[in-house]
Formats: sequence, C-alpha cells, structure tokens
Amino acid sequence: MSVLTLASTPEDAEALRGAEAHRARLAGELAARVAMLLEAVNRDPSAADRIHAGLVSFCDRALLPHAAAVEATLYPAAHGMPEVRLLIESLIGEHRCLAALVDTLRAAPRPADAAADARAVQVLFEEHVAKENGLVLPLLAMSPDVSLAALLADMHRRLAQDTEDSSDHNSEEGQGMRDGQTMETGGCGGVCGCGGAEETAEPELDVREVPHALRHRDDGPRTDHTPDAGGVTVSLPRLGGWSLGGVPPVPAGDDPSARRPAPRKRPHGPRDRHADRTVARDRPP
Repeated sequence: MSVLTLASTPEDAEALRGAEAHRARLAGELAARVAMLLEAVNRDPSAADRIHAGLVSFCDRALLPHAAAVEATLYPAAHGMPEVRLLIESLIGEHRCLAALVDTLRAAPRPADAAADARAVQVLFEEHVAKENGLVLPLLAMSPDVSLAALLADMHRRLAQDTEDSSDHNSEEGQGMRDGQTMETGGCGGVCGCGGAEETAEPELDVREVPHALRHRDDGPRTDHTPDAGGVTVSLPRLGGWSLGGVPPVPAGDDPSARRPAPRKRPHGPRDRHADRTVARDRPP
C-alpha cells in the first residue's frame, strides 16, 4: 500500500521519510535490547548485568545525542509556529525526563530495578517518537518557510561531530576495537539525502554472546512491539544449536523435505458407512 507524504518540496518529502525511518530504527533497537534484558532477569542475572551495561551504552551514544540534536535544530524552527508551540515545550520536557530515566537506569542496583527502568525508557521514547513523527515532522515538511531537508542535514552533522568527539575520547581512554565498531556514525542510512556519514541500513544486535541458558527459547525473540519501518539485524551463532520461534535448527547439508512425513493416502473408493457395523440377528428359539 502506498503512503501519501505531504511536503512543500520533493526534497522535504524524502527527508521526512528518512527521518521517520531513522527514528524507527532507534526505537526498534531499543525495544530489542529491553526485551533481552527482561528475559535475562528471569533466567540469568549475570547476563542481565552485561545486557544492562550495553543498554546504558546505547542510550548514551544514540538516544540522548539524538534528542539533543533534535532539540537544537528542529525544535527552534517548530517553536515559532503558534499551533505547536506548547507541544514543543512539552517535548523538551520529555527530553529532560528521558535523560533522568537513563541516569536512573545507569544507577539501578539490581537487575529487577534495571528491567523496570529500561521499560520506562522504552515507553517514553516510543511515545515521544510517535509525537515527532505524527505531528512535528509533517508540519515542518508542509511549511513553505522551512526546509526540513536542511534542518535534518544540520542535525546529522551535529550527530556526526558528537560521534567523532566521543570516538576520540574513547581512544584516549584505551577503549577496545569492539566499542569503536559499535559506535554510531551519525548518518541517517543514506535515505534522507542530508549528506551525513552513512550508517548501516539496519542496526545490528549481536546476541552471539548470550549465555547458553537464554539461547534455548521455545517462543523466540519478542518482536511484536518493534516498529514496522526499517528493521534490526540480529547476529546469531552459526552452529549454536538453538532456534527462533520454536523451529528446530536444520543441520548443514540436511534436506528438510526429506524428513517430512509421507502424506496420508485416501481410499480409492467411497467408504460404506455401514461397512464396520455389526448387525445382530435374532436366533431361532
């Protein structure tokens, strides 16, 4: 089904679609990380601590810089429009709440506390993104006095600069190559034409280090709350012996069709429904 995008220029229409996809990828990765933490709390507390640390790192390098860049570029332009001035002020307040929740998540003393705080961060961010995608971004795109493409280009340049500064700081502190590889590039995936550094088309969530107790799931990962736009690439063990959605893994070189049960054969002719009936006859006296 085609989606109608209203904008003052074709460039703003393309920028609007790219901005919505970028926010959907952020929300999707956040949802996946929170789901992993919730599962780990009940199954392996040591794994929950590691996933908790990864979630806090994701918030620090992706969610909070994104909120700061939006507040510095998109919100000033929208605040000048009387119809959304109060909304923008409330969204700025939500940024403060998001930062406070991340700080609470960072200081969570127990895995159960971290799970509750992580779920609060997820709910707030998803509601916040829905307001931006449904109200703020379309209004900016339709305004002939505002160039949404130029605003997004400025926003992504700020993100790229923040990422570069953060990468230099990590290098000075002796961070490993693994942390450097997971750092965001600050681009938009090349979908909005903002000129920012390109990132991978889909964020990648590496679950190859998930403990053995969490691998053998019967119902697989929870993706019912992941946004439809974009996606998340999940790195799985190649020979881990575990499955998604309760489907058993297929050994290498094995033909799944060879293990299918043979189809049941139907009788060639119609079966007489009286064939199996035993008729009792009266015996002569």
